[in-house]
Amino acid sequence: MTGSTFATRPRFLLALRVTVILQAVALLIQATTAGTLLASPDGRTLHGVTALAVVATAAAQLLVAVLVWRPGGGSPRFVAGSAFMLVLSLAAAALGDLHVPELHVPVGTLLFGGSVMLVIRAWSGRRS
Repeated sequence: MTGSTFATRPRFLLALRVTVILQAVALLIQATTAGTLLASPDGRTLHGVTALAVVATAAAQLLVAVLVWRPGGGSPRFVAGSAFMLVLSLAAAALGDLHVPELHVPVGTLLFGGSVMLVIRAWSGRRS
């Protein structure tokens, strides 16, 4: 049934949609706070706190993706995408902590792109 619209929505789909939006917002805020690293002495603290929010939303998204898939009857692809986002979030946080901007920034960009992809997939109304 790939490519067909949902005849019935999987359980927990609304929760998945909320978590992907929250993660996209957290990543947008994270990118914004990256600019405060240059402009404010408190920028590092703010960027670190928002990094925790990004990791937390990625973990919550993975949990909800499993609930959409297993008991909810949805696609297992959300689990793979969400797991990838959690791994990338942890990698970005570690690279930022280690002060490796030449890898931290591209991973952050990849995170934002992945987040947009998951938002589109979750809100498209198609099994993917």
